[in-house]
Amino acid sequence: MMMTSEKISLKHRVVQGTDHIVSDMGREKVMLSISNGKYYNLGAIGGAIWDCISEPVLVSAVVRRLTEEYDVEPSVCEEHVLSFLDSLAREGIISVTAADTP
Repeated sequence: MMMTSEKISLKHRVVQGTDHIVSDMGREKVMLSISNGKYYNLGAIGGAIWDCISEPVLVSAVVRRLTEEYDVEPSVCEEHVLSFLDSLAREGIISVTAADTP
């Protein structure tokens, strides 16, 4: 797992952590972290990002997938994805590794 003080980049590999219960609530996803007892509203786009990281994936691939699926500029998508993933990493909800780590 990456140090929380390090910023996530497009070259990092991310994956969902364990011990979370995620439900669809209309168009949005909400999550309960069993480990810390907190609820999170991932929202619609956050839910799409969450779905993208069910298996280890490069952050660049997540951005590429979302820009293909949604009408968003790549630079805007990148900024939002990195910010969202940084938040999840700080909360210990995802695992982050260097791209060259198996």
